[in-house]
Amino acid sequence: MHTLNRFTLKTPESVELEFTLAGIGNRALALCIDYLLWMSIMTGFILLWTFLLETVQMIIVNDLNADADTAIMWLGAIALLIFFGIYVGYFVVFETLWQGQTPGKRIAKIRVIRDDGRPIGLVQATLRALLRPIDDFPFLGLVGGLLIFLTPREKRLGDFIAGTLVVVQEQPISSAALSLAPESSHLVTGLSDQAEWSQLMPDDFAVVREYLQRRHELSPKAKEEVSLNLARQVRSRVGVKTLPKGTTPNRFLEAAYLAYQEKNR
Repeated sequence: MHTLNRFTLKTPESVELEFTLAGIGNRALALCIDYLLWMSIMTGFILLWTFLLETVQMIIVNDLNADADTAIMWLGAIALLIFFGIYVGYFVVFETLWQGQTPGKRIAKIRVIRDDGRPIGLVQATLRALLRPIDDFPFLGLVGGLLIFLTPREKRLGDFIAGTLVVVQEQPISSAALSLAPESSHLVTGLSDQAEWSQLMPDDFAVVREYLQRRHELSPKAKEEVSLNLARQVRSRVGVKTLPKGTTPNRFLEAAYLAYQEKNR
């Protein structure tokens, strides 16, 4: 495993994105935080379940005329199902709604993405969560640790099955580092009535940023094609149907870049 393992993905728009793999240190920190939060949730559940157990057991035995041992067995089975649901649901819900992050990953500034660089969905998050016990728990956890150390993309078993990677969260760079027209900031305001800038995902921003940084390296024809295709996709993402007269794809992409930075300050 490299100290700083970086790799490049090429998007359908022919823009190369560079990522840094999270590494086992950041992943372990995130996991410790997540397990502390998860254990707090489970402690609350156990206390509540213990409080309700006697009442529920009495209802099953007295009102439903069920055998006490059978009632205890069913209550235990229900508790295990809820326990498993909370365990899996914690990671599935957060990674799906927070674009590949849990509270621990957000603090550690890492996140999960698909192998093609896009945000993960419900299927990928569920597969990772279901295989987490094999990767994380004692003894079994040695499997996950060894895979992270020995594989080029530092994947645990859940990442292999789900087709995901854990990378360092990219931070927005200052707009001063790019050559942006002053009109772009006015365009952000002008489109505020129809643009849902909050729908821009980190990967959308990364693609736009890479294009704006490297557009001067493209030939005029390639620059026109890439900017047009990329602007069309971003417009679809944020719900912009029409642009002000005279607005070029480049100007719109600059506005999207600025809008994302403003949203994430």
